[in-house]
Amino acid sequence: MDQAVILRTEHLSKRFGGITATADVSLNLRRGARHALIGPNGAGKTTLINQLTGVLAPSAGRVLLGDRDITAMAPHARVGLGLARTFQINQLYPSLSPTQSLALAVASRRDSARRWWQPIGSDAQVAAEVDALLVQFRLSEHADQPTRELPYGKRRLLEIGLAVALKPQVLLLDEPAAGVPAAERRDILATVAALPAEVSVLLIEHDMDLVFSFANWITVLVNGAVLTEGPPEQIAADPQVRAVYLGQVDTQGAAHGH
Repeated sequence: MDQAVILRTEHLSKRFGGITATADVSLNLRRGARHALIGPNGAGKTTLINQLTGVLAPSAGRVLLGDRDITAMAPHARVGLGLARTFQINQLYPSLSPTQSLALAVASRRDSARRWWQPIGSDAQVAAEVDALLVQFRLSEHADQPTRELPYGKRRLLEIGLAVALKPQVLLLDEPAAGVPAAERRDILATVAALPAEVSVLLIEHDMDLVFSFANWITVLVNGAVLTEGPPEQIAADPQVRAVYLGQVDTQGAAHGH
């Protein structure tokens, strides 16, 4: 196996009754990659991510993390091996502040969560790591605000921060800019671009500005199958992609920055 590949799928398919959501998808995520997965609505992107994270079992094919077959592994076991996904907003703790939420994530990774009765932040190393994450994810000004009061873009940043606090090998970012007002989207873009180089990132995103400013490799999914893949400049110039995907984005107007 190519040692540079950290996460791969081999002929991954998912059928729901007569509907094929993903069809024979073979995907290689290389170590340290900035890899974007794009495609029109209904292309199967979320279904694919759910198979990578273990939320959905594939109908056929395999998922490998490094050289380990994780196809049948439970989601929490995959997290333990270093596969993290951005959480949905409703999985944030609305009454906790970013400081408290990040402290819980860091402490649980450091296996000190069993000392839950200690005041959060009493461990100096945890506190130092939390402070660094607050700066990295542009949350310092909101550090002690309840999460429910944060602007939407800041909640998305906290999501990514919580995933990064787990120090994953692989980070799956599922539309981090979705629903974020244009004024706050730049923060998301800059923060995603500045993620640690050693973390391999697979980004699902509709925002083409974010995709093309971030990705060094793009896979295009259409009707559950891989249409094509390659570096951004090749994808941008591909007439097939323009017809199937970028053309559709353009016709939808300014929502995607075009």
